[in-house]
Amino acid sequence: MSSEIIIEILKEVQKAYEANASEIEKLDQAIGDGDHVINMRRGMKAILEIEKELGPLKPGDALNKIGMTLLASIGGAAGPLFASMFMGMAKVLGPDDMDDSKTVAKMISSGVESVKQRGKADIGDKTMLDVLIPVSNLFSELVETDNLPKNEMLGQLMAEAERGMLSTKDIAATKGRASYLGDRAKGHIDPGAKSCQLIIFTICNYLINRGEDK
Repeated sequence: MSSEIIIEILKEVQKAYEANASEIEKLDQAIGDGDHVINMRRGMKAILEIEKELGPLKPGDALNKIGMTLLASIGGAAGPLFASMFMGMAKVLGPDDMDDSKTVAKMISSGVESVKQRGKADIGDKTMLDVLIPVSNLFSELVETDNLPKNEMLGQLMAEAERGMLSTKDIAATKGRASYLGDRAKGHIDPGAKSCQLIIFTICNYLINRGEDK
């Protein structure tokens, strides 16, 4: 997987986000600060503005630059967290491309761990990690399964992302503005979890439609 493909995926994520922005904004207005969509749009716009700079870079360098760009452009809690995800993924890569699923799984695991450390949160706290942690753990398990078809793997990851997102509806938040609402936050899906579910769905669908094994 090259930096050009990373850019293609980010463009697809931007399209998907715009198509679902209204839903995510309503979720954030219910239990968050109401600025999640604004910040995410700002971050994606900033990334695509440096597309020409990212293209020639090795994937690890591109991911790190994306992380630094998000850190500088997104406000609120989302900026540092998504920046940590990209920079954490970049730590795993050497000079070579992302050439196999096991490498990508290690990257995702490293990125998620960086988010955990930055946000001081874990699964069950009603955050994006309720999607990222189970998807990362499942991905690490599946890449060790011999002869598992790519599309089956991606389908399982999408289902896990959906489960993680829906799980946030019935728990109270312990982090962020939603934590001040106590039990009143129950009944609402976490907007960060929804964003991550949407991103994972978009990436998986891109890879399915691309029709490659890696």
